[in-house]
Amino acid sequence: MSKLMTTEMGVASGFSRSAQIALGRARLETAIRVLREFSFTEQRGETLLAKEPIGVCALITPWNWPMNQLVVKVAPALAAGCTMVVKPSEFSPHSALLFAQMIHDAGFAAGVLAGVLNLVNGEALSRNPRVDMVSITGSPRAGVAVATAAQSVKHVHQELGGKSANIIFDDADFERAVTFGVRASYLNCGQSCNAPTRMLVPRAMMNRAVEIAANTTNSIRVGSPEDENTDLGPVVNAKQYAQALIESGIEQGATLAAGGPGRPEGFSKGYFIRPTVFADVSPDMRIARDEIFGPVLSIIPFDDEAQAIANDSPYGLAGYVQTKDLDRARRVAAKMRVGNVYINEAPWDSNAPFGGYKQSGNGREHAEFGLGDYLEIKAIAGYGA
Repeated sequence: MSKLMTTEMGVASGFSRSAQIALGRARLETAIRVLREFSFTEQRGETLLAKEPIGVCALITPWNWPMNQLVVKVAPALAAGCTMVVKPSEFSPHSALLFAQMIHDAGFAAGVLAGVLNLVNGEALSRNPRVDMVSITGSPRAGVAVATAAQSVKHVHQELGGKSANIIFDDADFERAVTFGVRASYLNCGQSCNAPTRMLVPRAMMNRAVEIAANTTNSIRVGSPEDENTDLGPVVNAKQYAQALIESGIEQGATLAAGGPGRPEGFSKGYFIRPTVFADVSPDMRIARDEIFGPVLSIIPFDDEAQAIANDSPYGLAGYVQTKDLDRARRVAAKMRVGNVYINEAPWDSNAPFGGYKQSGNGREHAEFGLGDYLEIKAIAGYGA
């Protein structure tokens, strides 16, 4: 599986095993635990609340986290008792086909389970009247297209893009916080919807932040994704080769602190991007508003806490807060219009819901929250009479 993902999307092989595979496995383990503990009926007085499978689900998955996003949809749908048609990205079909073979080998192919999971590469699923629910992970453009194509009252679950703010206050361990922010932005070659690609720092700390970020970026090893020493391979395809956006940062007056347009030194071909840092970025610049989906970090100055909260983004998937003042961190987290906030490098939690506000989508995935999205609730009054 790891080799297939490295081949189809260029993710570094070490990261493919340590993160891509690990997250898929963790999602499956969490779904198994939730199913064991989940109650599908609840009686309130004389009324029974029954949670029943929605029905046929069309599951549209992206290329950037092939196993994570496939398992996070398939596992709860199976647990809920739904049947499904999976449509993986055309840029990562091979890992999805291997996963379908795993499902087949696990026994979802014979008897009453035959046809529970189906996989197609390219199909008009959204408008199909036999589909009861569409779950898509992708860009806002793709999410709107799916919702528009549905042309019915079926359920449409969307986990879309992000442009997450990483707010670093002056009392944080500044070098550690900035270094963490840079490396977190470049994970998976920057191709993660919750990447903290907007780094907000106190205006007086801008020069220090730029120095740390540039030094960290210049230490990133770009190379063949099959090389165990590589940190960043290429981005997935020509569409993600974000040269125009990098050039827009220069044109709009941001300070180029590291990287820039063109391929890294020593590369004459391939979709390799120089890990890039922009400083003195204003919130109205394209590099501060558009989801670049590549290893490009924007550092934005702020003057006070209210300005730092940065709710002016059209996205609302994730936020990050770095400060030694936990009361301030909690206060800022409460005011951020995002679905997930990580305080002081808090680790990912497989039991927490994942999803966003605004153009980052609707609904939640993971754990019982994800299972619940594949269930209808029926109230049966007089059940206990």
